[in-house]
Amino acid sequence: MGIHKIEDCAARRQFSGTVLLTDQQNNIIWNAAYGYSNRADCIDNQTDTRFGIASGCKLFTAIAVCQLIEQGKLALGSKLSECLAVPLPNFSPEITVLHLLSHCSGVPDYFDEETMDDFEDLWKTLPMYTLRSGKDFLPLFQNERMKFQPGERFHYNNAGYVLLGLIVEQHTGMRFGDYVEQFVFKPSGMQNSGYFPLDRLPDNTAYGYIEEEDGGWRTNQYAIPVQGYADGGAFVTAPDMALLWKALLSYTLLSPAMTGQLLDLHTYDPDSEQHYGLGVWITKKHGEVSKYHVMGYDPGVNFRSAYYPAIGHTLVVASNGSGGAFEMMQMIEEELMK
Repeated sequence: MGIHKIEDCAARRQFSGTVLLTDQQNNIIWNAAYGYSNRADCIDNQTDTRFGIASGCKLFTAIAVCQLIEQGKLALGSKLSECLAVPLPNFSPEITVLHLLSHCSGVPDYFDEETMDDFEDLWKTLPMYTLRSGKDFLPLFQNERMKFQPGERFHYNNAGYVLLGLIVEQHTGMRFGDYVEQFVFKPSGMQNSGYFPLDRLPDNTAYGYIEEEDGGWRTNQYAIPVQGYADGGAFVTAPDMALLWKALLSYTLLSPAMTGQLLDLHTYDPDSEQHYGLGVWITKKHGEVSKYHVMGYDPGVNFRSAYYPAIGHTLVVASNGSGGAFEMMQMIEEELMK
């Protein structure tokens, strides 16, 4: 592994964040932090700093839902209309939990990446500081019309995961973030991760930064929902994320059969040429799975993490800027696959 290339990439990209690479025995190959967690006070990022991971935590949501399926409270084939008591007047009655998990439900999204470019446009009509629960997201999409019929095609969808979070809450009687922290994070050993509101961040948490065209910067405090939910917004440390992969793949969180369902190829995104399981992206090369991975992009947040089954390595790249994680992952992968 060309460690100097990681350093060169970090310097060239002015990367702000952390990189953790572990081998099959969970030994650390590389673990380093770059840039500031707090630019105003020149506080450095640490290897155990908490970072926002945006949509990287859709995997946590999928695990939570699969746990409820194993408990007999739901099934992949359960109809949305039967397992969620929320008015959705224009939604198809044929939408299932599987459709929502695999991004082929056709429900209208509150941030539609096919038609919208600027995430911050959402808060012109609905202030971001009002979004503190899953139900607070509903006015953004619940009365809109379907984009297509369930199962028709893949379309990455945040609103679908909001609905999954509401399903978890209805069937457990717990706040979504509390459920994940107790039944996903805790059994994984993820002691430093959680769904923290932006206005009450704990210590050793990186602020997200947005670069301005004039060379200045600002925090993302007014650019993303104040409280993360089932579609994104948890904060994790790189070591905790590595523990999540370990727990998932050692069947600590789900049975072998359910884990297999989660990691199966359910849908395909022709735009990215990637397969999708339940909450996880899947890359195939030469007919074999080369990596399972998650990613997250928000203003001031950039995250990538993957498990490479052929070599047993785990990679976590977390950034508190709007870019850099993809390029860092790509460079590391080129070195790993030599």
